[in-house]
Amino acid sequence: MSMKGHKYYLQRCIELARSAVNNGNMPFGAILVSSNGKILLEQENIEITESNCTGHAETQLMVNASKQYEKDFLWNCTLYTTVEPCAMCSGAIYWGNVGRVVFGLSEKDLLEITGDDEQNPTLDLPCREVFGQGQKNIEIIGPIANMKRKISEIYEEFFN
Repeated sequence: MSMKGHKYYLQRCIELARSAVNNGNMPFGAILVSSNGKILLEQENIEITESNCTGHAETQLMVNASKQYEKDFLWNCTLYTTVEPCAMCSGAIYWGNVGRVVFGLSEKDLLEITGDDEQNPTLDLPCREVFGQGQKNIEIIGPIANMKRKISEIYEEFFN
C-alpha cells in the first residue's frame, strides 16, 4: 500500500477522533482495512461515555474484529490509528492477529502534548517493544511524518 493510501486511511481515523470528542470521549480513532483496501470496521474511543477503561479505539476495534473475522483473515489486514497503540491496545492487536499497524503520531509525541494530564496518563512503551516481545512479525509503519502536524492539532485542542 502506498503512502498516499496511508494518508487516506489516517484521515478517516482523524475524522473518527473528532467524532469521539463530539460524542464526549477522548480523541482517538481506528479503522481496520482489508488486504484489498476496503474499510471493514471503524471505531472511535468510547472510554468516557461507556465508563470503560478498556474503551480505547484500537482495543474496541479488535473486540469487534475478533467476533466477525477469522484470525487467518485478520493477519492480512491493516489497523490504522491516529496514535501509536498503547500497551493494552498492542496486546489486543497481537492476540487478535492483525499483521500490520499504521499510526500517525507516536506515544512519545502524544506525551509531549498531554504532559501529566490525568485524562491521558500516557504509558511510554512503544508498540514496537510490545510486539517485539511476542512471536509474531507484525509490521509497524509510523509515525507518518507528514500526518504528525495534522493529528497533533486534535490533541493540542483537546488537552490545552
